[in-house]
Amino acid sequence: MKHIEGHRTHRIGWLRASVLGANDGIVSTSSLVLGVAASGVGSQGVLIAGVAGLVAGAMSMAAGEYVSVSSQADTELADLAREREELTTDPEHEFAELTEIYVKRGLDPKLAAEVAEQLMAHDALGAHARDELGISESLAARPVQAAFASAGTFSAGAALPLLVAVLFPAGALVWAVASSSLLFLALLGSLSARAGGAPLGAAAARVTFWGALAMAITFAVGALFGVAA
Repeated sequence: MKHIEGHRTHRIGWLRASVLGANDGIVSTSSLVLGVAASGVGSQGVLIAGVAGLVAGAMSMAAGEYVSVSSQADTELADLAREREELTTDPEHEFAELTEIYVKRGLDPKLAAEVAEQLMAHDALGAHARDELGISESLAARPVQAAFASAGTFSAGAALPLLVAVLFPAGALVWAVASSSLLFLALLGSLSARAGGAPLGAAAARVTFWGALAMAITFAVGALFGVAA
């Protein structure tokens, strides 16, 4: 019988980085554009600030994702090296440890021992990595993939409010950027939920609410400093 279940856990790594990058690109750039526009700066200044925000944000996202995910990867590699050494120096203890894990998951001791024995004979390190450490191939840290995904999606997200700022005149810029960015965020939330198999409405509402809050606060700060100047 053909297996037809459509699980999506293999998408977690790139999906998390992609959604984070696109969301940050839309929110930070639209907020920056609105804040600068509210301060009274002309259209050219708004666009310069927006482009600078896009470049700086993309590089920051790439560097941040690479460093953080590299730290996760280093920890995973250290744990695997420790586990590999323990399998070599004390295989009996590791066998008992794996058996106990399966007993706690509901198997009777005899069956748990048989499962542990067969899995360790097939791939001892893989069995311990998966069932003791919680490290699997689909969830393993991939720093370069996360960095490129974040930078690319941040740039794509940031380009959307910038494009709106270019197309609309200064008098309509604030409302055009704000409304279109909220629409973009709602679409992003829906698409990410669909890719991950989650409810669409909740994801769209979540990203739209926080995006609206960020834009409103930044606009208020820009207006305050513009009046003070």
